[in-house]
Amino acid sequence: MEFELDRIQMNGFDQVLNGILRTEETMESIVPDACPDILRVVETDGTVCLTRKEAAAGRVEVSGNMKLSVLYVPDEEGGLRHMELSIPFTCGAEGREIGPGCTVVASARLCKADTRIMNPRKILARAEAAIDVMVYAPVSREVCTQVEAIDGCESVEQMIETKELYQTVCVEEKPFAISDDITLSAGKPAAAEILKSWYEVIQGESKIIGNKLIFKGSANIGILYRGEDNGTYTTMGELPFSQILEVSGVAEEAESRLVIALMGAECALSSTGEGRTVEVELDAALQAVVSETRTVGVLTDAYSIHQALDIQWENCPVDLQMDKGLRSQNVREIWELAEPAREVMDCRAVVSQVTQSREGSKLILVAQTELELLYVNEQGELFSARRTMEVPCPLELPEECACACRCVPVGDCYATLVAGGIELRFGLDFHYQGISRRQITAVSSISPGQEESGGEEQPSLVLRMLERGERLWDVAKTYKTTIADIVKANELENGSDGTGRLLLIPRRR
Repeated sequence: MEFELDRIQMNGFDQVLNGILRTEETMESIVPDACPDILRVVETDGTVCLTRKEAAAGRVEVSGNMKLSVLYVPDEEGGLRHMELSIPFTCGAEGREIGPGCTVVASARLCKADTRIMNPRKILARAEAAIDVMVYAPVSREVCTQVEAIDGCESVEQMIETKELYQTVCVEEKPFAISDDITLSAGKPAAAEILKSWYEVIQGESKIIGNKLIFKGSANIGILYRGEDNGTYTTMGELPFSQILEVSGVAEEAESRLVIALMGAECALSSTGEGRTVEVELDAALQAVVSETRTVGVLTDAYSIHQALDIQWENCPVDLQMDKGLRSQNVREIWELAEPAREVMDCRAVVSQVTQSREGSKLILVAQTELELLYVNEQGELFSARRTMEVPCPLELPEECACACRCVPVGDCYATLVAGGIELRFGLDFHYQGISRRQITAVSSISPGQEESGGEEQPSLVLRMLERGERLWDVAKTYKTTIADIVKANELENGSDGTGRLLLIPRRR
């Protein structure tokens, strides 16, 4: 008859995919009749909005739209003009552990975009997007903690080891909207047309109180517009927001990783603002991944001094958080331009991907960063430029660690006119986490075993020293005694393991 074992149920999520999906799409488009012919394309920029993310058997798929704004100089007309394009995309990845019950966390960004003129009334646009995707599968694992306290169990010696297990316990999502007006500066002309807009959602403070996650943040909006005087101007706006997300089964000290995905973005001149008010509407999804470290006592071994036991073990995969932190890298670079600049209209840095490599004991993270520049040359003409640069960040992480990293630009990207070009200054924050996947061996069942027959009578006292790596538990189990008896017989101090001493091992008859 089996002994009864106390067990705990550990419910949570395993991350079964963490990667970047890349998609490149092209689209031919005719210039609308209301727009003038194209003389020269200045810049192509835009925003990626997600519309669907779904996990199926062995595969995850993400769909959305790349909303582009093509800025161009019109033929025989003054001022800058623009065309808007929406390029749909669907991309995916495979994984054998992905299934319909999985939860998908995703966000997207535009990496590159350009436009080629096929004729004054037709263009070919190309855009490349990167989608960060994490897939979480629900899991439920049982771990044995001790032999249940019933008659006869006092004769069972138990080794209960304390383990710290890191587990994702909650993955939740909530759609929300940001809607507000931005008023143009009084020192600039009123707007005749919005040429392009860009959006950055900044994560602020977050805190878990009870079963609610309270989150604050802001949406930074950049707007490039053509004024009533046909000049080109920029303005910025900040829209603060706060959200409350229901989370269940988590401790208040749990860690939360928040991912915000844009689902829709609209920016238009107000019909009643006389060209000085811009209406902004953003649809977004707040995605929260909540993890915590649990301290669990695990029954890893057992024996009896009175009877033989048949013990079965099982391996249970668990995660240990080895390291977590933030590394900031400041970049300062001189960018030589083909057309000398008189004024910088817009400057931004976008991280398209983060790669990892090892140099001995160091893990090297490298952020591939796309730099975008919109500027006016000395003749007053508008031009754009792009370049790619790699920003390294070395870390000390053990080789057995899997490193998850999120790299984001912080603050503004500053562009200063210098001799020969532009001096760029910007910062990147590398948020990293080192996780080690381990197997813990725990007792799964205990039942009475068959006593060994025969054999020579064993001495009641044994003298011996511990071998390298040997524990008092191992000696006590071998000679069918208890650690308490060994400690008492040798007058060992509390916490002493007896290493380096000749120990007297009493045996019970």
